[in-house]
Amino acid sequence: MRTKTGVPASGTAGRGKPRSEACEAIHSAALALHVAGAINKTTMREFDLTCLEPPTMTAQDVKRIRAGLQVSQEVLARYLGITKSTVAKWESAVKTPSPMAQRLLAAIEKHGLEILI
Repeated sequence: MRTKTGVPASGTAGRGKPRSEACEAIHSAALALHVAGAINKTTMREFDLTCLEPPTMTAQDVKRIRAGLQVSQEVLARYLGITKSTVAKWESAVKTPSPMAQRLLAAIEKHGLEILI
């Protein structure tokens, strides 16, 4: 659901899928209450943390995001405040991005690198 401004109501975009069908039902009800104004943003974030799994990005996802941005590993690393080696390890599946890094990558994919400036 989106607010009048077109922004996702709970800010859940890119946060992952529900942990179970029960969580999905609870989260959906909480989101409806948030849109109606009965639940504030802080409470909705608590539901997000409780009910949603962090996104899981594969090496191919990281490569695809970087290729879509048309930047080198070095440039992406500088925007994220990490080393080029870390980006290379993500893209070769030696390591996976942390949940926070995955959320940043999801935001970058959706809004572009300008979101980090």
